[in-house]
Amino acid sequence: MSDPRYIEDDIDFNYADALAQPRHAPHAAPQVDMQRVAERRRAYAAGFDLYLILVVGVLCAIGLLMVYSASIDVSYQVTGDPDNTTYFFLRQLRSMGIGLVMLVLLARLDYHIWRPISIAMMLGVILLLILVLRFGETRFQAQRSLFQGSLQPGELAKFTVVIYMAAWLAAKQARLGNIFYGIIPFSVLVGTIAFLIVLQPDLSTAASILATALSMFFIAGADWFQLLAIGGVMGVTGWQLITRIEYASQRLAAHTAAVEDLTQASDHVQQAVTAFINGGLFGVGLGEDKQKFGNNLPFPHTDSIFAVIGEELGLVGTFFVIALFVLLIYRGFTISRYAPDVFGGLLAAGVTCWLAYDALLNIAVMTAIVPPTGVPLPFISFGGSSLVAALAGIGLMLSVSRAISQSAQPKRRQ
Repeated sequence: MSDPRYIEDDIDFNYADALAQPRHAPHAAPQVDMQRVAERRRAYAAGFDLYLILVVGVLCAIGLLMVYSASIDVSYQVTGDPDNTTYFFLRQLRSMGIGLVMLVLLARLDYHIWRPISIAMMLGVILLLILVLRFGETRFQAQRSLFQGSLQPGELAKFTVVIYMAAWLAAKQARLGNIFYGIIPFSVLVGTIAFLIVLQPDLSTAASILATALSMFFIAGADWFQLLAIGGVMGVTGWQLITRIEYASQRLAAHTAAVEDLTQASDHVQQAVTAFINGGLFGVGLGEDKQKFGNNLPFPHTDSIFAVIGEELGLVGTFFVIALFVLLIYRGFTISRYAPDVFGGLLAAGVTCWLAYDALLNIAVMTAIVPPTGVPLPFISFGGSSLVAALAGIGLMLSVSRAISQSAQPKRRQ
């Protein structure tokens, strides 16, 4: 399961140089030094997927730029200082620093170390989700964070569920067709996490986790009967929750009305659509967005940041951001395809699905395709927990890509 594209050319290049040297060359010794240099380069580069690193780097740069632009007015409202326009930007920069440290650390570690501790990680997340229900801060009629909003266990749950599901599915892959090894434990494990998140309430995060887990279940080899059964239960349960939870039913009613007449949509959706219309093809320019001022566009630096991109950078800018996510998904599934083992393949696929679903949900909300949710746009929306978790997930993918490269490298003849 190795991809020749991951094989570095240093060895072949050195061999070609050696063959080109005359047999009686008096200075053959320096060639050995060149091989040592190549080995050092290989040890530091370690086969990381450079395309994935580039895509994530560009997304993070766009995120910092847009958070600063979108939060200028909000920073003033929070601090009361008209000269303080970097309050949220600096917090996002700090979170990005932490996330990059996690990315580098997880990329350098062998991803197999997470497999034996996946159960402990899962229990830890369940404990945090219980604690947030008991001690969490209430904001916008929901309890989703701890430590004055600095930690959202729901975002950590996405990261942990991917690791746990990859470990569990890799161990049970041959017996997933058995109901006692497949559909029942899957429903209990994932259902527990989703139930605790729904109690916050946070339906969008629960939906993202369920969609990611179900996709991993499918990739691991679950049959269509199991997928349809789980999907049917999830659909019925989701509909019951949406119709019974007040804020969710109000959003659904507003979205249904908007499908028939956009003027009947919620103010959030109308302001987002106005931002896209104002942006046109090339946008009004960086920092020139008008909808972010005066509370016209709710949460411009978090939920609505894609609308800010649409107004400032236009259709071209939004297409560029979407193209970056498409490239990220492509590289993620490429890594999954060539992973040296099932666990690594499921890890890469799980992280890819998680980030793809979050991006899809956020963009769909801003374009009035689905009712408003609280899912952030990965790497771009303001939010420390979301950014750190996403970068940590990329670190896992890079660790798998590193293993692919190492398994693909030819052994040097003795």
